[in-house]
Amino acid sequence: MSAARTRYPVIKVRRAFGDVVEGIALVSREGFSPRYDLDRWSGLISRPGHALEGHSLKDRILITPSAKGGIAAGWAFYDIKHKGIAPKAFVFGVTNPVMVQGAVFAGITITEGWSRDPYRLIKTGDVVRVDPQHKTVEIIKRAA
Repeated sequence: MSAARTRYPVIKVRRAFGDVVEGIALVSREGFSPRYDLDRWSGLISRPGHALEGHSLKDRILITPSAKGGIAAGWAFYDIKHKGIAPKAFVFGVTNPVMVQGAVFAGITITEGWSRDPYRLIKTGDVVRVDPQHKTVEIIKRAA
């Protein structure tokens, strides 16, 4: 007999593009700029004082309220993907066309807009599934 899977609340997103991915959530109430917040050689959030300072984006699902930056930020996504230090997905409250274009070009899953407050539901370390086709973000497993 198999154990029943715990069902967690699902967050619907307004817009989404990319592959279905699962990974460990990295959650911040502070916006994200790949140009100013990220060391693009190590994949670590390096801006002093950033809420995620010292955390690695590599293979994480970054959940943050906003994407910050312009044209230089968009190409940075391709750069970190090419170096093997990119997140599996960006789950933004609000983004901009340059960031979307950069994520699509790099092949990084990206979403925008939330039906529910993710900060009440998802914590850093939870395993989440981002499904762009169904426009959902779902907790798969709570952090230990």
